[in-house]
Amino acid sequence: MGRSVIARGGPPMGRGRAKAKQTKVARELKYSSPQTDFSQLQRELSGAPDSEDANDDADEWANEDDWRR
Repeated sequence: MGRSVIARGGPPMGRGRAKAKQTKVARELKYSSPQTDFSQLQRELSGAPDSEDANDDADEWANEDDWRR
């Protein structure tokens, strides 16, 4: 077996190139500043349902007892 590592979606890379790519990705993750939706985060942490989820649940069970009628 060779020492190269097969990266996803690309040709086999040696350890040096694989490590360089990993370092590049880690640096991008560390220093990137994505926009955070703090109100959505607060809803998730408080356990409050999303308005979309609440409506979906109601629609999902709305016809549950119709078969009895």
